[in-house]
Amino acid sequence: MKDYIRSRVLETADYILSAEATVRDAARRFSVSKSTVHKDVTERLQEVNPSLAQRVALVLGKNKAERHIRGGQATRQKYRAPGA
Repeated sequence: MKDYIRSRVLETADYILSAEATVRDAARRFSVSKSTVHKDVTERLQEVNPSLAQRVALVLGKNKAERHIRGGQATRQKYRAPGA
């Protein structure tokens, strides 16, 4: 694995853990695609640091379990009457 990829993987993992960030948040922060972030933290991180990969997987699992709630809130805001 190239050094710049290894560095990006570790930085992304640290960001996700410290901010309990979603894949989308991390992608925006590091200016890469969601697919890249997902591959970095699920496949490449396992190769670089397995214990860190397990901790990141817990945060991603929590975010995945909560995403239906965030989606419902976004829809509610979208259709909320102006001035209400």
